[in-house]
Amino acid sequence: MAGKTITLVAAACSLLLFSSSLSGVEAIGVNYGMIGSDLPSPDKVVALYKSRNITDVRLFHPDTSVLEALRGSGLGVVLGTLNQHLAPLATDAAFAASWIQSYVQPFAGSVRFRYINAGNEVIPGESAALVLPAMQNLEAALREAGLSSVPVTTAVATSVLGSSYPPSQGAFSEAALPAVEPILSFLKSRGTPLLVNVYPYFAYSADPSSVPLDYALLSSSASVAVTDNGVEYANLFDAILDAVYAAVEKAGGGESLELVVSETGWPSGGGGYGASVENAAAYVNNLVRHVGRGTPRRPGKAVETYIFAIFNENQKPEGVERYFGLFQPDMSEVYHVDFTATSS
Repeated sequence: MAGKTITLVAAACSLLLFSSSLSGVEAIGVNYGMIGSDLPSPDKVVALYKSRNITDVRLFHPDTSVLEALRGSGLGVVLGTLNQHLAPLATDAAFAASWIQSYVQPFAGSVRFRYINAGNEVIPGESAALVLPAMQNLEAALREAGLSSVPVTTAVATSVLGSSYPPSQGAFSEAALPAVEPILSFLKSRGTPLLVNVYPYFAYSADPSSVPLDYALLSSSASVAVTDNGVEYANLFDAILDAVYAAVEKAGGGESLELVVSETGWPSGGGGYGASVENAAAYVNNLVRHVGRGTPRRPGKAVETYIFAIFNENQKPEGVERYFGLFQPDMSEVYHVDFTATSS
């Protein structure tokens, strides 16, 4: 949720949307944010991941102390670039080569890199045109370093959508499409997924009178809230994700290009509507049990998913952004998550 810009997308009855398979391959990952003054040392964090059966970690930016701690851990790693580095990565092949030589090549023998993530939530916007050339330069640098098996992608927020309701009518906005379309072509030709950040919480908190809480929480008791050409949606997570899938298909990605949910979560505090420990625990545990089943548009195709985030971070903006953590900085649980409950 770094630098998150949340936008509303119209849906029926004022329903609002904000912004390798799990089955036997990858399980649920968790974002490791570091915007806090009291966070534990990286070696303790890696040990915490392993002790809780969390198999994958997403880093928003490279940190050599964290990468050192990840050596030999077996954790899958999504490694992000800082958004402010997109310009030099896009325009200077030597900078991209240096980035790979500093943060990937020295660790590649003992760290299991899943993806390099060039930029987070910069489309649409003034940096959008930088994303694809940055991806291309990073890919070339990986190839030169003998690491061509590490794929390069980017992460988008659901603000890239201009239409999202019903899910089958999902389409990218006119502002996002010029940047997204060639990125989808790049990813499709390489069999690499697009990362997307999905937050049902913000849709619910923006219009709780129109978005049922159990629909937002993926509750098993939730009634079908949306019917789309005979396809029924009983949770908002699937509706949002399928709207992105529909947009990808319309923009040339076809049905072969996969999505990875690079961020999703629910705040346990911070004063936002519906932000509570009870709701956060319900959402995340329901999510862990659900994502292995796929979505109505991709039934049976498990969704690789990364929860936001491992810790509450006290240097984020005041409000709910400080309270998405599964753990306090002292590594005590905010609430319990059973990571062994992933559906298949």
